[in-house]
Amino acid sequence: MKALKATSALVGLTLAGSIFACSMDGQGGFLPENDLYIPAGIKGINTGITEAQFNSAIDKVETIYAPIISSMGAKLNIQRKWDDGTVNAYASQSGKTWTVAMFGGLARHKTITEDGMALVVCHEIGHHIGGAPKKGGSASGGGWWGGSSGGVSSWASNEGQADYFATLKCLRKAFLNDNNTAIVAAMNVPKSLTDACKKTTKGDKEDSALCIRTSMAGKSVANLFSDLSKLPEAKFETPDAKVVSSTDDNHPKAQCRLDTYFQGSLCDVSMNEDVSQKEEVKGTCHGTLGHKIGTRPLCWFKPSK
Repeated sequence: MKALKATSALVGLTLAGSIFACSMDGQGGFLPENDLYIPAGIKGINTGITEAQFNSAIDKVETIYAPIISSMGAKLNIQRKWDDGTVNAYASQSGKTWTVAMFGGLARHKTITEDGMALVVCHEIGHHIGGAPKKGGSASGGGWWGGSSGGVSSWASNEGQADYFATLKCLRKAFLNDNNTAIVAAMNVPKSLTDACKKTTKGDKEDSALCIRTSMAGKSVANLFSDLSKLPEAKFETPDAKVVSSTDDNHPKAQCRLDTYFQGSLCDVSMNEDVSQKEEVKGTCHGTLGHKIGTRPLCWFKPSK
């Protein structure tokens, strides 16, 4: 017990003395700006995943998307910063090098699962290729991403769209060939999630299991958002009732982000139908196409059509 208290005290000192953020201008990344720092090798506290799991999660996504991004004329550069205790991740572009920076501090947070880590990689790749809406295309402006407050979009899909892409396309491809039925059977899955996935997949066991697994990856990171923001736990049964008057490019709150992951998982549009980098409908579930389920939540998204 004394050793545990000493370790906890060390973490507290580290938090107090270190301010880290993961975007190029210090304004955040996968998470909004935070001062949490979880160093490598820390013992005696409840931490997230191992270095092997960290690398496995990245491998699963990189294997699929490095060739895809290469076919687009760019190089995917995933930086594996296991020893860095920063609790965040970010995407950036420099010419034809498209970077995703992944930090060990995020992997070591107590809420993170291996699937949750894969979702974070998918989110950051989503900034690169996740489609419209883009940062800077609304009144919130583009900032360091290259957009402007004048309505000129940057290269980067906005936060909500990167979240949506993560389960709509990326995680489905990453998990497709796994034994998802067995993996999901070992999880503590809420009945509401099981019922929703069974309904949208018309009872197909493998498709339902894939829907559940990608949604549960979203639950892992939503638990992280709730923990850092000191908000109540986000749940599948309690969707965010907020309706925005214009699309919000920034980080939605935990419940809204979980809703986005959930709807991306429920959407019945093929994972192989690409999204568009210019318009919001192609490759997605959208009201103009008659979809009632799987659409982007109105807590951050304002349909333009």
